[in-house]
Amino acid sequence: MTQVTDHGGGVRSIRVPIPDNPLGTTLVHVVDTDLGPVLIDTGWDDPASWDALAAGLTACGVSVAEVHGVVITHHHPDHHGLSGKVREASGAWIAMHALDTAIVRRTRENRPDRWFSYMADKLASSGAPEEHVAQLRAARTARLSTGLPTFAPALPDREIVPGELLDLAGRRLRAIWTPGHTPGHVCLHLEETHPAALPGNGRLFSGDHLLPRITPHIGLYEDPDDATVADPLGDYLDALERVGRLNPAEVLPAHQHAFTDAPGRVRELLAHHEDRLTGLLALLETPLTAWQLAERMEWNRPWDQIPFTSRNIAVSEAEAHVRRLVKLGRAEAVTGSDPVTYVAL
Repeated sequence: MTQVTDHGGGVRSIRVPIPDNPLGTTLVHVVDTDLGPVLIDTGWDDPASWDALAAGLTACGVSVAEVHGVVITHHHPDHHGLSGKVREASGAWIAMHALDTAIVRRTRENRPDRWFSYMADKLASSGAPEEHVAQLRAARTARLSTGLPTFAPALPDREIVPGELLDLAGRRLRAIWTPGHTPGHVCLHLEETHPAALPGNGRLFSGDHLLPRITPHIGLYEDPDDATVADPLGDYLDALERVGRLNPAEVLPAHQHAFTDAPGRVRELLAHHEDRLTGLLALLETPLTAWQLAERMEWNRPWDQIPFTSRNIAVSEAEAHVRRLVKLGRAEAVTGSDPVTYVAL
């Protein structure tokens, strides 16, 4: 597969591999500016990923040392992982939405053992069986006995402010806040005529918010210090509609490939989540925990074939959907249930 794609108008993308991940690659977009190239996302922090990014930039006619800035769509490691190394090599600034910057800061400051304890308690409250939760507690104990490594993603230098143009010399790139996949996820609207004169309003760097063939994970906004009951699926659906109304001529996502007809893809995703909510309501004719819901939902493989970490993600997604139903008044938590069960209204 070609590593670099030229999208025209001073925009290219580099395929940067994600180790041991079915997504395969992150599309790191390179935007030419009057002060040098600016990257949109950077890829996973891995030697092979770094080599691919550096080689891709060379193929674009520049080097890592010439990178002027890094704009991060969201804090996940397949997007933000190499940002610190790029900054070390070039002196580039790093920009991110404040809500995701707060997550980066919390990740740097919190002890990993606290995170393990928090996640174990969350899984238990969702109805996960003890043998599943025990694996997380055992991993915490093992890591404590050997010393926990510090995970320190790079702290951004600049804040992405929704609705404002980013400071990119010679370009018009506007931030669109699209929470759901993460609290501070942003899409970036290049407010310039499409180089191939495609109909629509400029181009949209969509991160993980809008992808051509898959739906992004919408789980809970996990924060050990915040007891707020958020509605990430509601946030995501609202942001989808905003992007659909924007009607970009072309979407440049962070995975898979560029595509057109953003409003059509938005309609497909809205319908997908409505179908999923309807299916959950049918399941909730009998009170179920979030874990029991996840066991009964349709995934890309049978539940007994889903590995440990992916089950945790699935339960988070199930709970995000049931929270949406509760907020809409279509389901409720059963009073006094422990672990919490939910039932359709």
